[in-house]
Amino acid sequence: MHLNPYGEDAVNLAADLANRRPADAEDLAERCRVAGLVLDHPVTPEDLADTMEALDAWEKIVDAGDEHERAGLLNAMLASASAYPRMTNHSGSGWHVHYRDDHQPLGKLLLSLISVGTALHLTGRGMHRLRRCDVTECSTIFADTSRTGRQRYCSQRCANRDAVRRHRAARTATS
Repeated sequence: MHLNPYGEDAVNLAADLANRRPADAEDLAERCRVAGLVLDHPVTPEDLADTMEALDAWEKIVDAGDEHERAGLLNAMLASASAYPRMTNHSGSGWHVHYRDDHQPLGKLLLSLISVGTALHLTGRGMHRLRRCDVTECSTIFADTSRTGRQRYCSQRCANRDAVRRHRAARTATS
């Protein structure tokens, strides 16, 4: 089975932006460029405000209590970003599908990209594959793109920290 990378790239961009919110419009523009987005227009403070609103809605999806709540929240986000899919070769990088209207400002583009990317990620990999790190003092969001679908930590550092904590707790319990 071939998984659509559109979902993975978009959901990872959403996680990056949510975990470390852009400081201003230029920061948002730079991080989108680094993620591979082609920016057709200057990024404005309104784009930043629209992006923050989209990220707030997306974090509710991440923190949803179960898959039905997650699907309901994501469906609402998809509805607010509705556009019909279209083929494009706008950047000369080859034909691909966009799930958004042409010539959208960046804030609206990110709403579409994040909602559709998240939907593709969750339906393609599993409804549980979007979460926060299991380490109590870490609230980092990540998209589980592991082969097994059992990723619990945002990074190897947090996995190691939790393993050390469990080891020390087990030693203390046996002493």
